[in-house]
Amino acid sequence: MAQDENPSRKGFFTDTSVCIGCKACEVACKEWNMVPEDGLDFLATSFDNSGRLSADTWRHVAFIEQREPLGHQDSGVGRPAGDGPGPVDLGMPSFDLPGQRTGGHDGTGEGDFRWLMSSDVCKHCTSAACLDVCPTGALFRTEFDTVVVQEDICNGCGYCVPACPYGVIDRREVDGRAWKCTLCYDRIGEGLEPACAKACPTDSIQFGDVDELRERARKRVEDLQEAGVSSARLYGEDPDNGVDGTGAFFLLLDEPEVYGLPPDPVVTTRDLPSMWRHAGAAALVLLAGATAAFAGRRS
Repeated sequence: MAQDENPSRKGFFTDTSVCIGCKACEVACKEWNMVPEDGLDFLATSFDNSGRLSADTWRHVAFIEQREPLGHQDSGVGRPAGDGPGPVDLGMPSFDLPGQRTGGHDGTGEGDFRWLMSSDVCKHCTSAACLDVCPTGALFRTEFDTVVVQEDICNGCGYCVPACPYGVIDRREVDGRAWKCTLCYDRIGEGLEPACAKACPTDSIQFGDVDELRERARKRVEDLQEAGVSSARLYGEDPDNGVDGTGAFFLLLDEPEVYGLPPDPVVTTRDLPSMWRHAGAAALVLLAGATAAFAGRRS
């Protein structure tokens, strides 16, 4: 097929209010990208068995279980954001609003609970620190404004791992190289959806032009808030945030920290230019001092 010479920026909008936690996205990502199996361990903290994003988990579906104290009668609808855990919400299509009580119990007799489910992924930052610190050029920005690792060029230095403000990129134990989501660069180059979005049964993961997705996401938040879900908010869609906007952003039903996301991420290489200027100035001062000392000894 003919390629667009100037394609628009591509990305993900993940609507957690309709995520059912099926993990189809995790499986599809592994199958298409041949990502190794990563243990599928029982973590004893929730039904989540993959734990976090890593070199072997490029899509991670989190299960956040929130308990509500026994006797708490708040319906959860209209509750201010961040005002404590809400009632049952399995994220499944039903006659109830997201966050509304359905009368379930956690089986312990201690009160009701809700599940918040969210499929996390690399954010494909506009200002990507991982790309800034890569010494070999293994990380590059594609024509779709996404950030991809070329595994055949990566030397396993690991500089990109602490540079990422989201803790996304990681090194694989078997070879030491860095790996992360590529936004299925090979698929979108052929006009196809990324594997995770294609497999999502509820359209929780939506792929497309970032500008269009932002408009769609804002409309979705407005609809939810008008329906009484006051806790609905967007995360990562602001082009003026600490990483100058992301290519993957989310609709959340609670504070970012609840989902394991940093509340105010900042590109970790933001101060590098000023640091190099100060280092250069210091080097010049030292050089001048050494030259003056040497000249004094000669005289």
